[in-house]
Amino acid sequence: MEQEQKKILIVDDNKELAQVIAQLLTKEGYQVAIAEDGGAALDKIFNEPFDMVLLDLQLPDIKGDEILKKIKETNEDIAVIILTAFGGEQVAVELMKAGAEDFISKPFDNVHLINSIKEVFKIREAKLEDKKLARLSSFEKFFPFLAHEIRNPLHAISGALAIIQRRSNLQDEVLAKSIKIIQEEVQHLSGFVQECLDFIRPPSRSRYSLVNINEVITVVINILSHIYEDFSTRIKIRQEYQEGIPKILVNYEEIKQAFMNIVKNSIEAMSDGGEIVINTGFFPEPAPGWLRVIIADNGPGIKKENMASLFHPFFTTKLRGTGLGLAICRRIIAERHNGRIWVESEEGKGTKVFVELPGNRTFASGREKL
Repeated sequence: MEQEQKKILIVDDNKELAQVIAQLLTKEGYQVAIAEDGGAALDKIFNEPFDMVLLDLQLPDIKGDEILKKIKETNEDIAVIILTAFGGEQVAVELMKAGAEDFISKPFDNVHLINSIKEVFKIREAKLEDKKLARLSSFEKFFPFLAHEIRNPLHAISGALAIIQRRSNLQDEVLAKSIKIIQEEVQHLSGFVQECLDFIRPPSRSRYSLVNINEVITVVINILSHIYEDFSTRIKIRQEYQEGIPKILVNYEEIKQAFMNIVKNSIEAMSDGGEIVINTGFFPEPAPGWLRVIIADNGPGIKKENMASLFHPFFTTKLRGTGLGLAICRRIIAERHNGRIWVESEEGKGTKVFVELPGNRTFASGREKL
């Protein structure tokens, strides 16, 4: 599985130099685009996602510092390296203050340029990670408060409802239906609170043990068959397990929850029925090997515009969804088990969820494909 290519925009009115740089960056594995003036550059930046801009200060239409300002106003996460034959240290300092990540004087050698790009990407990724952690930190402060404030009245409502139920004439259809609605809403809110707490729960190293993933998925299917009693008549689940796959070191309850969320999504997506195929396999190369699980359904698929948001907390397309299911899966698989999770889907053609877990995992920071 390859990492997604970084996309770089070269903004320079020197066509020959721009082409030379483009060829160099393409060989280095980057995706490259070229703009010959400021207007073309801004048009591309407004309409396409870029990770970095290599910006010449002397352009025929718009000053480079103005373009830099507009780039940062559009998306402050786009890294900018200034390329210019004009200006000295003072100009570089002013541009760095304005948001540029680096300043390279022309002429420059290829090694210097490549090293600068790699270093700036490292800094950019660290900043993005810091921003993500800052957001999670605010979640972690908020969720326990949310749980406390919601659970107390929910317990009171449940207790009062139980008394009302015992003292009511449940032959009254309107009354019985009303009680059922209240019970369902209490259950929905309780589930939401639990998902919030699951999302922020710190990992427990003491709960890791050697587990057979085939057995975990079988348990998940059995549990869901009781939760969705009628799904067995509407949905066929085909299990294509590789026999003899090695056990891996995981937190059993967390991994079970992750696969339950994924299979549950497939079941709920196929209200009119369908088929789910669960495939497991172990790939010994590269060492120490990866265990892969693919959960594929032939449901309605996912709209293209929703794909990028699937793992974002609180994003959901369900009427009753909390938007935390896949976010929890990503945290469990990628962050806590050093694994990878990604989704392939096309509207009208079903969905595939890929999960990879290392055969000999460590407790290092996770890697993920989203």
